[in-house]
Amino acid sequence: MDAGLKRELEQKVLAGERLSREDGIALYDSDDLAWLGGLAHEVRTRKNGDVVHFNVNRHLNMTNVCTASCAYCSFQRKPGEKDAYTMRIEEAVRLAKAMENENLTELHIVNGLHPNLPWRYYPRSLSELKKALPNVSLKAFTATEIHHFETISGMSASDILDELIEAGLESLTGGGAEIFDWEVRQHIVDHRTHWEDWSRIHRLAHEKGLKTPSTMLYGHIEEPRHRVDHVLRLRELQDETGGFQVFIPLRYQHDFVDMQDGKVRNKLQARTTMATGAEALKTFAVSRLLFDNVPHVKVFWVMHGVQTAQLALQHGADDMDGSVVEYKITHDADNYGTPNKLTREDLLELIRDAGFRPVERNTRYEIIREYPGPDADRRETPQAMRV
Repeated sequence: MDAGLKRELEQKVLAGERLSREDGIALYDSDDLAWLGGLAHEVRTRKNGDVVHFNVNRHLNMTNVCTASCAYCSFQRKPGEKDAYTMRIEEAVRLAKAMENENLTELHIVNGLHPNLPWRYYPRSLSELKKALPNVSLKAFTATEIHHFETISGMSASDILDELIEAGLESLTGGGAEIFDWEVRQHIVDHRTHWEDWSRIHRLAHEKGLKTPSTMLYGHIEEPRHRVDHVLRLRELQDETGGFQVFIPLRYQHDFVDMQDGKVRNKLQARTTMATGAEALKTFAVSRLLFDNVPHVKVFWVMHGVQTAQLALQHGADDMDGSVVEYKITHDADNYGTPNKLTREDLLELIRDAGFRPVERNTRYEIIREYPGPDADRRETPQAMRV
């Protein structure tokens, strides 16, 4: 990067000025990761100090049967496939109830787009789960699922959200976003929920008082300019509604597990490589710098591995997604032994080891408990620092 442009971008960031599309592309062009990380760390510190937020959650996928065959997805199954499944509501409640003693605060629910399940299955599921776990927040359904519910119910998204909220919904999930630009999206997505409907549904949710996450699936066939476009669309919607609490870059995964059954469902795998750790850290840094009106940037450790997740905390992220068990969507983050579960104690240690102070939150980012930071008496105590 030209030294003059580098100095100009740094001055804009330090002055709190909004970065442009051209600025975002220029940041991605930079090969100075330490400089990028330092700028992003400056912004995350300005917004969140030395805190890293986390919550204790569990994921529940009630069905993997899906009408769509998205090119990147290894989760979906078609009706009749050997390992296709759909839980009875009673089974979902039993599984959720078994998690009660783990002091979780959030249940994260995402499903396939099942062609035959009736609409009533979904609000009834939430209602029964809420009865079983009254103190657990229900974060459920992507905008793609809400759009699917419109089709199978004949109802509007507004009425659907009202009914789901009455049943116990506290937040939508951020999925279904992938990359919004049609140049890329037409090659990776096999459902009909694109930017227009995704944004419409989140806008409705925000109008109804829900706070929602936003996501981006990166590291496949997209280019940096598509990532910049994606973030700027979200930033513009956030200017309008203020309803996004967090942005979550999700690293695209190759199919390490499902291919063992003889099928490689990931249609992109033969012509893609997964993003390196350096590319992941650059994506976190540029996202934090561009998305100036969202309070939090989260690293989902399942998709990045725990070491890259810790480094992401030095590159703009201030939230580490909670203690997942058996995350069916991507299985193993890097095929190199990433665990499928972290306890509250594991998260506390990881956050402190990275030099930050852990704060447990709920779904709405309300503080549940603050914990001590790194041990000041420990030799070579880690500190949050500019990279």
